[in-house]
Amino acid sequence: MIRRWHSDLWGPVGLLGLLLLLAGPILAQTTTVRGVVTDARTKEKLPFVSVAVPQTTIGVNTDEQGRFTLQVPAQYNTLIFTYLGYRPVTRTFVPGAPVELSVQLATTSAQLNEVVIKGIKPPRYKNKDNPAVELIRQIIAHRAENQPESYPYVEYEKYEKMAFSFSNLSEKFKNKKIFRNYQFLFKQQDSTAVGGVNILPVYLEEKLAREYYRKDPPALKTVVLGSKQVQFDKHFIDNDGLSTYFNRMYQDINIYDNNVSLLGNQLLSPIANGGPTFYQYYITDTLKEHVPQLIELSFGPRNRGDLLFTGKLYVTMDGNYAVQRAELGVDKRINLNLVKNFSASLEFALNPDRRYHLRKSVLDIEFGLTQKGSGFFGERTVIYEKYRIGQPEPDSLYAGPAVVVADSSAGRGLAYWQRNRPDSLTLTERTIYKNIDTLQTIKSFQRTLTLATFLFSGYKAFGPIDVGPSNTFYSFNPVEGFRLRVGGRTTPDFSKRIYFETYGAYGFKDEKWKYFFSSTYSLNNKSIYTFPQNFIRASFQRDTKIPGQELQFVQEDNFLLSFKRGLNDKYLYNDIARLDYLHEFNNHFSYALGFKNWLQSPAGGLYFRNYVGGEEHVISGLRTTELGLTLRWAPREKFYQGKLYRTPIISPAPIYTLVLNAGFKGVLGGEYTYQNLVFNFSKRFYFSQLGHTDVTFEAGNLFGQVPFPLLDIHRANQTFSYQLQSYNLMNFLEFSSDHYASLFLDHNFNGFIFNKLPLLRRLKLREVASLKLLYGGLRDQNNPALHPELFEFLRADLGRGQPIAFSLGSQPYAEASVGLANIFKLFRVDLVRRLTYLDNPNVAEWGIRGRFKFDF
Repeated sequence: MIRRWHSDLWGPVGLLGLLLLLAGPILAQTTTVRGVVTDARTKEKLPFVSVAVPQTTIGVNTDEQGRFTLQVPAQYNTLIFTYLGYRPVTRTFVPGAPVELSVQLATTSAQLNEVVIKGIKPPRYKNKDNPAVELIRQIIAHRAENQPESYPYVEYEKYEKMAFSFSNLSEKFKNKKIFRNYQFLFKQQDSTAVGGVNILPVYLEEKLAREYYRKDPPALKTVVLGSKQVQFDKHFIDNDGLSTYFNRMYQDINIYDNNVSLLGNQLLSPIANGGPTFYQYYITDTLKEHVPQLIELSFGPRNRGDLLFTGKLYVTMDGNYAVQRAELGVDKRINLNLVKNFSASLEFALNPDRRYHLRKSVLDIEFGLTQKGSGFFGERTVIYEKYRIGQPEPDSLYAGPAVVVADSSAGRGLAYWQRNRPDSLTLTERTIYKNIDTLQTIKSFQRTLTLATFLFSGYKAFGPIDVGPSNTFYSFNPVEGFRLRVGGRTTPDFSKRIYFETYGAYGFKDEKWKYFFSSTYSLNNKSIYTFPQNFIRASFQRDTKIPGQELQFVQEDNFLLSFKRGLNDKYLYNDIARLDYLHEFNNHFSYALGFKNWLQSPAGGLYFRNYVGGEEHVISGLRTTELGLTLRWAPREKFYQGKLYRTPIISPAPIYTLVLNAGFKGVLGGEYTYQNLVFNFSKRFYFSQLGHTDVTFEAGNLFGQVPFPLLDIHRANQTFSYQLQSYNLMNFLEFSSDHYASLFLDHNFNGFIFNKLPLLRRLKLREVASLKLLYGGLRDQNNPALHPELFEFLRADLGRGQPIAFSLGSQPYAEASVGLANIFKLFRVDLVRRLTYLDNPNVAEWGIRGRFKFDF
């Protein structure tokens, strides 16, 4: 079978969710000020007016309709409104209850003379004859030459600093009894800073690297020179995985790319080729004192709910049309989850050849369950220096893995960082490392992490042993009835080389015990749960399974999946003995070798029966002996390795998998000789404003003559959950093939349509659609109607009724769905329509399926 990675609820998402749940109820003391700004003479609404608290950094710009909303700390009661070509206006208000302001600005001809443009805002925005649009087209036309990739060779040092804190904490929260021992964690800061007066720093990470770029053939090599991060207790949190996840959330921003990645989404850049279609642009200032002269270009989305930026670009007027500085934000109505505030600042420095390169970027994001409450604030600062342009390095430097970590990088001392860090740490940042170490020695904090780990991962640690997962302790099905299960596994505290995992289960209806035991030996002296894996494993399992059911994200005996539609009584009792070897490489290529001896016996409504010499024979079991080879290549793959499953971080990088299984007759009781070859390709394709499509193509071919349990039994789903890689309206065991090809398309529009509908855009729903096609068939040699010695295809009522298992004909199996995602930020619901083979018995033509999934 194709090896699939599954998700783990306890990971960075779970940690962030827990932090936000803890901080959410704590409300900060602020005043919500809303209003609209208009031209005093024409009454036209003015976009991009600066609204600020005097002598602070608290402020916002009006949107394209002249409206604004600003949260003002309680100690302030004054706002100042400024706009090029207009006289400033100051307004006061009474702090406390929400405030509504209507502000009118009067023009001043003296200021208007500073910028030679036709007007601050045309009566109706249009691209034609708009000097701002003409300017942006020049920036787009010069985009390629203003990127470092235009040089044949570029290298530089890159320093990254990422810090996270609880933000906007009230004094009442800080002084709660449960924080009596944690007062050393809280920090006071300027009330005008992001996050308010009280913050609680919880994470800091630094990295220094040298990056080498070559244009032809293209290559980017990163050599990590030093790295340092807060270390949480490894029993609860995977620190490397946490770093990977935070870096995925806070990715580099290249303003010259067509699309900018943000929290797993892609936002169209204001200087993308299609920018003038989706953005509005305004020339709002000139900086004549700067050499060369700069034009301030303000921009915002035509539709304020679209996944687009707001902000300003400062463009050189020297013929290069390069971006010298960029300030980016997003509208609060954008379809992003949990984001309270977002801002990015990019600064570019002048090269000797009079072109610009990125010198510094600062990305700030504040998360929260509500706009007013406490939240979680993260800031990532990246500094680029020591550039070398056009100087080639030896070809050997670019060979090998894209990222190389120096052996001593993680052990750099204080003196190294003081000498090489281009940006000094703040006093708050300097105390984080020590404070977190101290925090983890406090027993109440350890108890909190223990409880959180159990709730999110389902495992409870007892010394070197984890017991769980909790969601499998109880389940039920028609064959076993009421089923109890308990299991556990050892951790690296038990041994860094040898790992054991086991469980036992009992069905009260069939009165049978089920169990599993595995022993794994690590060959690289690393935990078997971390990348790259290199281990050998021996295991034995006696348990039940539904043929053709392959679940994503959960165990098969998960309690919630006990609820299924239709008739669901065709099970197998499996005795599986396995010996497996897995070897992963740093370039994300891996191979796995496996040996499996498998005895499958029918249970419930499933039966094995054939006809030899015209006589009926009931077969009690089918034994096979297999050797398997799996090749997997996932270039540039990133993932979070949690306590239970590896969670991939989906990206545009493709994943290729090739599986070959061969059965041998006469070896350890094996009854058939065959070869089964399966190829799988998956990739996410981004379409900018139109969202993204996840594509999976799979094809398989079986060589040899085998009974139907050894055919490719296509993945069906009779649960009420929506399974991405299964056919949600296909019945278990309904279709089997010895050759097939399938295509899964799942498209997420990211709210592109609903964001434009006034009654729906406030709900921040996202449209999804999918199409699943399966072509396949059965050669004559595997057709039980032509070869009665093979097992007959299933019929209802233990073979006495109508056929309920089939092979595919000339037309494909097809199903499609449309749905709503991001319901309450957590759920996806699809209306699924089965399009073909509607005459088969017990077929559901329509179905509603749900799925739990969180995305930013």
